[in-house]
Amino acid sequence: MDTLAEAPHSALSGVARVLVHAGKLNARTAEELVRSSRDKRTSFVASVIAAGAVSPSDLAHTLAVALALPLLDLSAIDAVKLPKNIIDAKLASQYQIVVLGKRGNRVFIGGADPTDQEAAERIKFATQLAPEWVIVEHDKLAKILESSGANANETMEALSSGDFEFDVTDDVTTQPDQAEVASEVEDAPVVRFLQKMLIDAINLRASDLHFEPYEYHYRVRFRVDGELREITQPPLAIKEKLSARIKVISRLDISEKRVPQDGRMKLKFGNKAIDFRVSTLPTLFGEKIVIRILDPSSAKVGIEALGYEKIEKDRLLKAIQRPYGMVLVTGPTGSGKTVSLYTCLNILNQPGVNISTVEDPAEINLPGVNQVNVNDRSGLTFAVALKSFLRQDPDIIMVGEIRDLDTADIAMKAAQTGHMVMSTLHTNDAPTTLTRLANMGVAAFNIAASVLLITAQRLARKLCENCKAPADYPRDAMLKAGFKAEDLDGNWKPFRAVGCSMCNNGYKGRVGIYQVMPISEEIQRIILANGNATEIATVAQREGVRDLRQAGLLKVRSGMTTLEELISVTNE
Repeated sequence: MDTLAEAPHSALSGVARVLVHAGKLNARTAEELVRSSRDKRTSFVASVIAAGAVSPSDLAHTLAVALALPLLDLSAIDAVKLPKNIIDAKLASQYQIVVLGKRGNRVFIGGADPTDQEAAERIKFATQLAPEWVIVEHDKLAKILESSGANANETMEALSSGDFEFDVTDDVTTQPDQAEVASEVEDAPVVRFLQKMLIDAINLRASDLHFEPYEYHYRVRFRVDGELREITQPPLAIKEKLSARIKVISRLDISEKRVPQDGRMKLKFGNKAIDFRVSTLPTLFGEKIVIRILDPSSAKVGIEALGYEKIEKDRLLKAIQRPYGMVLVTGPTGSGKTVSLYTCLNILNQPGVNISTVEDPAEINLPGVNQVNVNDRSGLTFAVALKSFLRQDPDIIMVGEIRDLDTADIAMKAAQTGHMVMSTLHTNDAPTTLTRLANMGVAAFNIAASVLLITAQRLARKLCENCKAPADYPRDAMLKAGFKAEDLDGNWKPFRAVGCSMCNNGYKGRVGIYQVMPISEEIQRIILANGNATEIATVAQREGVRDLRQAGLLKVRSGMTTLEELISVTNE
């Protein structure tokens, strides 16, 4: 019998490995069937049975014995009585599964391929229940799915038959040809599909929706707690109408498909309206669309909810209460910089304070704050808006991002002439922010005289309080991660992710990790002497400023996140 070692170039699935080890297939045949299933975009199990290599009954019995899973004869089950509303019919058809029942936080799934981890993840994500596999014969499963009509087209038709109003501001001025396209998609099934995707994303606390066309398929992914997850694969045929529908309600040019566009739309969800930022991008096989969910309430959660340790919070609050100077928030895209800045603005937003912001674009609507969107096409740049702000009698100015020397120079001068200026930069940590400004061409004197404090931040996934469990990390791993020997005194215990019906793989929500560095007199001297980031970091450590890894270790110690998550987000 061939072994897996004899097929070093194969990437055999779990079922393929089981069949090879059980002697039902040789490795070469298994590898050929894997390739065939990929080429034909079918499951490996379907390819095996279609080729007559293994019978459905023999395959099911082999998997049941090898994986120690129960085997169920679907011919003894009344398909009419099977649960219908636990898993979407499209999902059941896509992964060739059938729901057998539900008990507590578990859902029992009948399938011919219990090694399909992607299916398990999708089921868990869609139902918020832990899937338990029961092996069934492929041919009998196919008959049940066929009789239920669980195919993509029927699912879309069923979706379009419901009564609902897509409550989005559609008062868009269209050209005659655009109006014709708009009316064409108004009653299409994609209207219901889009509304369902938006509501599902809000319910799952997603931050972004990705609609992605490829040559042979179309997929929708959500970013939940910083992780992208595939949600569904609707029919490829809907991509043009879906794109047109999104463009109509976000006030974009429907006829323009060659250049990227940006827009906004609003959906009334329950008693509150939620804004969405829309970005289109032409790709090889159509327009990819990303929708960012903008929840205004995120700026009003309070600074305590963001995850600042007390000493870091006190440093930040002290700096923003100063009458003038500059506070910078740094970090990669998606690290929560805007929420941090708006949380500060919300604290400072009083009737006697004039606050102006310029952003690209404004993501959070904050009443009482004068917000301006950058428009490069019309000449409204960050620098132009900043110059105008200075003639508007401002007290506090927020610049969405310092991108160039002109913007940096004007912001620095504003900070030196009686204004509090807040902004963001894309740098890895607080010390490198100062050298980044110098590399832009900002004079060392202006940096030292203007910048009061720099906050670098990351977002780490929070452990689910319902299911987290104590973890036994090796001592060497803890020391390598940054813990000191005296920290490992046995008086506390780290936790690990488990996973339950209330979370996503053991995590629920995110928490900030912060490095808050005030600009002391000694750091100012290093700046004026054109010192480097390493020198600044050394002084900051001596002055009690934790770096991002050290700040994250406190979150691990408090049981808020895991060591693995900390290492992944602070692996500089």
